Amino acid sequence: MKVIDLLENGQVKEEKGFSFEVLPPLKGNGTEALFSTIDILKEFNPKYINITTHHSEYVYRELEDGNFERQRIRRRPGTIAIAAAIQQRYQLPVIPHIICSGATAEDIEYELIDLQFLGINDVLLLRGDKAQDQKTFTPIRGGYRHTTQLIEQVVKFNDGYFRDGTPIKHPGEKFSFGVACYPEKHEEAPNLERDMEYLKKKQDLGAKYAVTQLFYDNEKYFRFVEKARAMGIAIPIVPGLKPFAKLSQLTVVPKTFHCDIPEELAREVVKCKTDDDARQLGVEWAVQQCRDLYAHGVNNIHFYTVSAVESVKEVVKTIC
Repeated sequence: MKVIDLLENGQVKEEKGFSFEVLPPLKGNGTEALFSTIDILKEFNPKYINITTHHSEYVYRELEDGNFERQRIRRRPGTIAIAAAIQQRYQLPVIPHIICSGATAEDIEYELIDLQFLGINDVLLLRGDKAQDQKTFTPIRGGYRHTTQLIEQVVKFNDGYFRDGTPIKHPGEKFSFGVACYPEKHEEAPNLERDMEYLKKKQDLGAKYAVTQLFYDNEKYFRFVEKARAMGIAIPIVPGLKPFAKLSQLTVVPKTFHCDIPEELAREVVKCKTDDDARQLGVEWAVQQCRDLYAHGVNNIHFYTVSAVESVKEVVKTIC
């Protein structure tokens, strides 16, 4: 069953559900930690699992003569293989990410082919983050600058053509895909209105649903959805949450994820003495967010689990 079917069925039946996102293991680390994360959360019957991807990036290595050499490395290979392993081990729907960052159009084409071979036909299409040494996102040679370009390639593949226009002799099952959205706007967008115009374009190109960047203020999500509907954006908009977990996140989260910490939450964080206090506060805040979202008719919530698995478990255990 496609993600969009799971989302729509849950809405029709008024079933409260959740999904979560995991990170592929670092090169050489194996799957033990990843499977441990899934084992912790699978007992609560998640609807699906998202799997992030990270292509190669530039790093600078110091040479013996004191100069620096720029090299490309890939720290987290194996997103497609991990997706297959999770699907086989847990019989849960998996949604690998396909991103523009660090990938050529040819790389993406082969990712699509590999996923079809594995029978994985649900993906999340994203631009991906800019490299650490970039001030603004710059695609590699032969790559894409915008998610809409990536979408166009996937749509062309679905229509039975490779990127160069060659017909696919035996087209497989078509891909269904979701995209990202930003209730507090993307960091590079000049304003929220222009950012939402791109979301509308993604929908018009074929996106079936959108998942939000994490947020801590539900009112911003509600206003975003209301504005989206007024603009003709009709696809499901799944709220993405991540429990607050450390004192340092009071300043790190707004900078990293470009989202505001509500004043009420900020005041309570300042009162915390330890990271354990902050983590418990984060769980309580996330539970309140979930209950409020459910009360407003949202039946599917997505959790970002990186460095927050135990917190997510407590939240899900409370609300399910």
